[in-house]
Amino acid sequence: MSEQQRPTAGPGQSGDGRKSGGAERGGPEPEPIRFFGTTWVRRDGGYGLRRAGVAVGSLALAAAGAVVLRFAFQGLETASVGPFVSTLVVVGIAVCSALAFRHTWAGFTGGPGPSAARAADSSGQGLLLIGFLGSLLAYFCRSLVEAPGEKRYRAEYEAARERYERRRGVRTGNPAARSGGQAAARKSGAKKRR
Repeated sequence: MSEQQRPTAGPGQSGDGRKSGGAERGGPEPEPIRFFGTTWVRRDGGYGLRRAGVAVGSLALAAAGAVVLRFAFQGLETASVGPFVSTLVVVGIAVCSALAFRHTWAGFTGGPGPSAARAADSSGQGLLLIGFLGSLLAYFCRSLVEAPGEKRYRAEYEAARERYERRRGVRTGNPAARSGGQAAARKSGAKKRR
């Protein structure tokens, strides 16, 4: 897309129309959250509707998943596998759902970092897949309070903004006034070179 064809961004928006949070002032950009983009920064752009949509959607998917699991249990009963196997399947799914809930919730509230999450996902991905009901319920519960993951992303964004402001504060001001000795040494060095 050429420069003439590219749409212009309004104040506070990136080129693709998303709110950028700190783009108009420079500095770090906020990370987008799934289903929310960067609307979580100022809680605008349909943030409340998106939260309601995530809550309703995750609860509806959890209900649909429970229906599917019920059909699976009926299949076990029809196969007459016995009470031990049926109990083992129910307990296994309950444990996997609890683990998936805990893992998903920890990711929302600032649990392990991205590399630790990737390692956990690769080793326990099967358990989390079986416990999909727990993940969906974690999405539902968290969306009642805020965007899922907003707490962690907001803490990271504010820390990045603070670091940026500190670095920016060091760079501003009159360079000659920073250290009189350094400025004088530079002037004398420049005179010697001439």
